[in-house]
Amino acid sequence: MMADSQGCPNCIRLEAKIAKLEANLAAQSERIAALEAALAKAKKNSSNSSKPPSSDIVTPPPKSAKGKRGKKRKRGGQLGHPRHERPLFPPEEIDVTWIHYYTGCPCCGGKLVDTDEPPKVLQQVELEKLPVQVEEHQRRTQHCTKCGKAHLVPWPEDLRKAGLVGPGLTALIGFLKSACHMSFSSLRKFLRDVVGLTISRGQLRKVVAKVSDSLKDPYEELVALLPDEEHLNVDETGHKDQAKRLWTWCFRAALFTVFKISPSRGSDVLLEVLGTEFDGVLGCDYFSAYRKYMRLNDNVTLQFCLAHLIRDVKFLAEHPDKENRAYGKLLLEHLRKLFHVIHRREDYPTQVGFRNALQRIRNQFTCDVLLRSPSTREAGNLADRFLEHSKNFFTFITTPGIEPTNNLAEQAIRFVAIHRRMTQGTRGRAGQTWCERIWTAVVTCAQQSRSLFEFLTDAVRAHFQGKQAPSLIPDTS
Repeated sequence: MMADSQGCPNCIRLEAKIAKLEANLAAQSERIAALEAALAKAKKNSSNSSKPPSSDIVTPPPKSAKGKRGKKRKRGGQLGHPRHERPLFPPEEIDVTWIHYYTGCPCCGGKLVDTDEPPKVLQQVELEKLPVQVEEHQRRTQHCTKCGKAHLVPWPEDLRKAGLVGPGLTALIGFLKSACHMSFSSLRKFLRDVVGLTISRGQLRKVVAKVSDSLKDPYEELVALLPDEEHLNVDETGHKDQAKRLWTWCFRAALFTVFKISPSRGSDVLLEVLGTEFDGVLGCDYFSAYRKYMRLNDNVTLQFCLAHLIRDVKFLAEHPDKENRAYGKLLLEHLRKLFHVIHRREDYPTQVGFRNALQRIRNQFTCDVLLRSPSTREAGNLADRFLEHSKNFFTFITTPGIEPTNNLAEQAIRFVAIHRRMTQGTRGRAGQTWCERIWTAVVTCAQQSRSLFEFLTDAVRAHFQGKQAPSLIPDTS
């Protein structure tokens, strides 16, 4: 016969104690899970999140001292790699040729005769005196003997606009200020010590403003082209302007790039630049502004960056929770297979076969994301993202010419990030306009394999002469 525990004081106290311990255990388990989640969040870096690589400086990852074979690789050229040598200058580019020879045998003093063996050549490039020319222009006051009036001929328009600094030197200052990230102080030192010309900081600012004015039309032409592009890659990064927090937007097309500085990081910038009629493909990350723009514009198609998705999946694969880890590792394996196929595109005899291979992996990945997601907050966020936007991660499969990542825009905006770190931002709208125009010229010239200095020289000279500026629109003929 079993004893009734309801009337036993000891049993009642024991049951209350067990209930209290179970409550404490549940609370501690919940606290441990919260601490593990906070620790995993604190360990985020550029490899498992969208944080910039510069954030890794605070807590850099441990460096492995050994390579794949257990030995530290030496610096410089590696064994078995082909040797790269600079080609010689052609004869038409050589200004002076020096011939070195013996006047007699160094051993016995006998007569030496040239052989048919080709000469050994060493070419050297030397810096001559910089070709700076100081010109003086004078205006003579002339008196008319008939009417008695004095006349002074006006300065030519290009001479008046240029002032102290001519078009070639103006373009050089713009080149050094932009492509070389030089400050006004560094520019003054260069001009003083190398060129032998002393110019104040205020004068240098005026020269840079003239370069900015010369780029107005080429910049606006490219902005007008953006809504008609078939596909664009877009990214944004912070911009400093004294105490204000602004944003630099990067719009990268196939053969040109446009930068725009705006106080907003929202979809209104996309509406302003691209409008609601843009019907191309937009490569971007998962930032909310792009998703809102997609809701406001039914014509646009998005390609979310798979590199960002990989970093989010890596975060799950490294999470303290074992369910998150298992889920993340499963998804990482699918992504490895996907990029394995992408990197071996040429191994497929037909485009249809290549596309079918990608679609099979996409279907497996999507099924596992949605059906095998554990009941954790981190995994749930990823599953919810795919439930709504899964097709936008794989637009590149059905749209030829689209990259699965947003690396093109991120590579273009890297120049801006470096410039921001070295110059500490701008001070007003004039500086922002200069940055928009010159960054556009720098990156676009690099895309088109054009000389930035030659383009700036032509643009400045046209601006001084009141002529049409050279265009940055790519020549596709």
